[in-house]
Amino acid sequence: MAPVAPAFGVRSMTAPLQRVLVVRPATDGDWDGAGWRRPDVDALLRQHAAFAELLAGLGVDVVVRDAPAGLIDCCFAYDACFTVGSGAIELRMVKPARAPEPPVVAGFIAELGIPIVGRLEAPAHADGGDMCWLDPQTLAVGRGYRTNAAAHAQLAALLAPEGVTVERFDLPHFQGAAHVLHLMSFISPVADDLAMVYEPLCPVPLLEALDARGIRRVACPDEEFAAQGCNILAVRPGVVVMADSCPEARRRLEAQGCEVHVYAAEQTNRGDGGPTCLTRPLLRG
Repeated sequence: MAPVAPAFGVRSMTAPLQRVLVVRPATDGDWDGAGWRRPDVDALLRQHAAFAELLAGLGVDVVVRDAPAGLIDCCFAYDACFTVGSGAIELRMVKPARAPEPPVVAGFIAELGIPIVGRLEAPAHADGGDMCWLDPQTLAVGRGYRTNAAAHAQLAALLAPEGVTVERFDLPHFQGAAHVLHLMSFISPVADDLAMVYEPLCPVPLLEALDARGIRRVACPDEEFAAQGCNILAVRPGVVVMADSCPEARRRLEAQGCEVHVYAAEQTNRGDGGPTCLTRPLLRG
């Protein structure tokens, strides 16, 4: 019998999530330097494990790896590498505390038999949080403090053989370079025709791109934006996972017919990351 090829490939934010990588948090390091509000590490590990169990209970094949000591942000696995149709792209991160992460996460992915189809090279730098599939042929990429123009050019070249177009959306200054603001800070697709959006920060061209595709918007409540109210992980269209810190955002999604599952997020929220940040999808479809 011929060997079975490893299952991988992502060209959607909402197609059924079949396989995902999560990275168990480090328990020591420079929490202040990484920008965290210092967590209870035992509770952090418990809540992260419960999050992984929730995904598994929803039918997702969850691959768990351990963050190297000191890499506080490595648990936010979405950012270091980005999965495309042909494999994964190793990114290059500008935040000093996160610079070692891409080769680590790329190693986890390669060990699973998934090819690393490209690596960003200087002067490019990018975080996965600035990347969001609008459709299978269009990758929206933010242009801000974490992702630069050189990254746009390199990503476009890497994705052109797959027939994918990179569309740039400029991000606002907001709280400045010292604070994280990703494209996916203010948009989370939750179904083929529905997305949670924080409109006050969303670029107008991105709102127009959603409208052109017939994607309706659920407005993230102002008071829940900082509590990960706009950070929603679609397990399949209309079935989502979100932090338990955003009851009004949950109510709004349920009013649109979504099935919502929540996890205890008090500890992971201390690093300003939600359920999308905590995952690196490996296979959707």
